[in-house]
Amino acid sequence: MTSPSIRGRMVARNPSEPHRASSPLELLFDLTFVVAISQVAAPLAARIANGHGPDGIVPYLMVFFAIWWAWMNFTWFASAYDIDDVPYRLLTMLQMAGVLVLAAGVPAAFEGQDYVVATIGYLIMRVGLVSQWLRAGVEHPEGRVTAFRYAGGVTAVQIGWVARLALPPEFGVASFLVLAILDLSVPLWAERTGSTSWHPHHIAERYGLFTIILLGESVSAATIAVKGSLSATGVSAALVEVAAAGLVLLFALWWLYYLEPAGSGLAARRNRSFLWGYGHYVIFASLAAVGAALEVAVEHGAGESHISDAGAALALAVPVALFLASLSALHAPLVSRLAIRPAAVAIAAALILAVPIAAPVIGVPSSVLAIALVAAALAAVTIADPRRRVGTTF
Repeated sequence: MTSPSIRGRMVARNPSEPHRASSPLELLFDLTFVVAISQVAAPLAARIANGHGPDGIVPYLMVFFAIWWAWMNFTWFASAYDIDDVPYRLLTMLQMAGVLVLAAGVPAAFEGQDYVVATIGYLIMRVGLVSQWLRAGVEHPEGRVTAFRYAGGVTAVQIGWVARLALPPEFGVASFLVLAILDLSVPLWAERTGSTSWHPHHIAERYGLFTIILLGESVSAATIAVKGSLSATGVSAALVEVAAAGLVLLFALWWLYYLEPAGSGLAARRNRSFLWGYGHYVIFASLAAVGAALEVAVEHGAGESHISDAGAALALAVPVALFLASLSALHAPLVSRLAIRPAAVAIAAALILAVPIAAPVIGVPSSVLAIALVAAALAAVTIADPRRRVGTTF
């Protein structure tokens, strides 16, 4: 790795640049999100385990949106304008500091609808991002209008997020939805004057790496739960079954995600990038919820939860089914033929959603195993499919 220049000129990168890969700074940036994701998954698991899962869905989706959107904004900007000089690195590190502040505010936001610390963290990230866009606008004349639109739009919506703190709690969800829609609209509005030069294969790699981070967080959450269960009750057949089935499930989900490579599809159909990029909110939120559900399954086996067998199985079945359905739906507009057959996805999702019905009879450990086996079977069938399109990696 070469040392960064002290000060370069921020111009758009070549979207056809060969061998474009994630930089060490991007990988470091991703690591800060590990903390944030763990902070939002833990209270979700606690609510599910206590039998209050539905009450935790809305705050989970709201807080996860802030985490996901902050990562999205940095990722797409970096794909277009990463010049890796000292000012760029310092502003990126400022955004990383904001992520950590946001993570520190997640428990209060989740449990007590206190968004002060989380909003401060979000504000810090936006200061870094807006500074980057302003610099791009000044130093890259060809993309000046688009860059300044991004800077102005992000700033205007951020003022709204700060002002939201003054609203009564009963307006919390409604104001969040309005501001979230406005935040999502900024790129759509900004790029009407010209598209940024993001790199399709770089973007596909970045999304794949964030998927791995989410799967890793699931491994961590399940491992911590297993450790606690071992301390409380010792080794049991149920614990071993859940732990083994959880690993099989995570391996299968990882394999399935990479069976649908998106780089070439994004390169050929750049106009569909918003659908693919935004739709990953469902994939990412589902994977984080899988980790919370596995933690609940472990605690249920140790007698430390107050949820029914069907409820514990449903907490895992729903995000896994959502992951499978969204994976197929998001890649369909990019390719002429999906690697994973839609009919197979539909059958697998239906079988997975049927598992909670049988959970009172077979128990939670066997329910986790059944869901894992269905996901693994879907991966195996796809890999063995003789008509699977040429070029798919596995």
